[in-house]
Amino acid sequence: MDVLIALLALGLLMLAAYRGYSVILFAPIAALGAVLLTHPSAVAPVFSDIFMDKLVGFVKLYFPVFLLGAVFGKLIEFSGFSRSIVSAVTRLLGQNKAIPVIILVCALLTYGGVSLFVVVFAVYPFAAEMFRQSQIPKRLMPATIALGAFTFTMDALPGSPQIQNIIPTTFYGTTSWAAPWLGVLGSLFVAVGGWLYIDYLRRRAQQKGEGYGTGLLNEPETPNDLNLPHPIVALLPLFIVGVANLFFTWYIPQKYGTHFLIDLPGLKAPLDSDVKKMVAIWAVMAALMCGILAIFLFAWRQLKGKLAEGSKAAVGGAMLASLNTASEYGFGVVIAALPGFVQVADALKVIPNPLLNQAITINILSGITGSSSGGMSIALAAMADQFINSAKAAGIPLEVMHRVASMAAGGMDTLPHNGAIITLLAVTGLTHRQAYKPILGITLFKVLGAFFIIGVYYLTGIV
Repeated sequence: MDVLIALLALGLLMLAAYRGYSVILFAPIAALGAVLLTHPSAVAPVFSDIFMDKLVGFVKLYFPVFLLGAVFGKLIEFSGFSRSIVSAVTRLLGQNKAIPVIILVCALLTYGGVSLFVVVFAVYPFAAEMFRQSQIPKRLMPATIALGAFTFTMDALPGSPQIQNIIPTTFYGTTSWAAPWLGVLGSLFVAVGGWLYIDYLRRRAQQKGEGYGTGLLNEPETPNDLNLPHPIVALLPLFIVGVANLFFTWYIPQKYGTHFLIDLPGLKAPLDSDVKKMVAIWAVMAALMCGILAIFLFAWRQLKGKLAEGSKAAVGGAMLASLNTASEYGFGVVIAALPGFVQVADALKVIPNPLLNQAITINILSGITGSSSGGMSIALAAMADQFINSAKAAGIPLEVMHRVASMAAGGMDTLPHNGAIITLLAVTGLTHRQAYKPILGITLFKVLGAFFIIGVYYLTGIV
């Protein structure tokens, strides 16, 4: 019954998200409904001390990133930079190359260390212009962005700085470059397979005469008479964000160390700031501010007079996206605390093969929590010692365990209630009903990716 209750809560939230209801409203309803059926007296404490605590903690950490990302994307749109780049790419490669170009741009940004959420805000204006000019249905755009940002560069490519590739290092004593050949092969499997799948959907839509679409929401607004900048100038802000992010990731620890003592006259006692935990977030924020300044430097005339309207839209979009994702995070933490979730995690321990056990366990837990990092952290915190002992007994290198764990985390996490998916759909102005089915196809490729590299390892022994 405990397991059924947890699954019912998950099903309710997925149904609400797919039907277009607000996740900000239904995430606490689903989570607290499960608590009510499990421990009725704990509903109010769980709401205040777990759900709201985690929601507020997420907003505290990530709202500035959402906000700066939204401002950056809106300036890219208003300045005409997105249209300039899209026009140049279309002239160079042709209109039918929109999908691989967007996948590549997303991949370069995420592999450069830019937050997945920031990539959504930054790339959307480019994607909208390119899909519109190529007459590709907008409903395929979220799946295209998800393939480039949420899959192979997030957890498969060796050296990826994304958190999904970093978490296993703390449990297995590996590095982000663990199992490089398996990572590259897994990346190719997911990227090529996903691209062919989306392109198949594009060709089917083209045969039916389906265009970009009409009556769509949140469409970029670049005036047709705008004097477009040179494409190289338009690309500079994206390049600056990537390079600045790498620089500040190195510089901040050099400047502040691992801790910084905030000792100001108005404080009752000095505060100890844990710099190590904040490096990635501060680096992305600083990089986005550099990118924003670059846009102002090169496009002040185009932006003058639009900043009031644009900033309001950016703030509204950032608030909605961050609260959607924060509510999802709170839901996942509450469900993970329930006895049904613990029973599911315990039941998965009986699978004998360590690679299959790990892949299945992390996929399922990431799907239930709606979070790749959350599901993987829960699984490894509870079972890492068991995985290590089983791997050593079977002669499996821990680098392989790292790569399988990382890729499995990004599999079933992209179910309808996933925070990144909800943010992606909100930014693109689409609903689950309109655009989730192509995303589900990408999710299936991603789930298969972890099992693909397991098969490659057993067949060839390469790492």
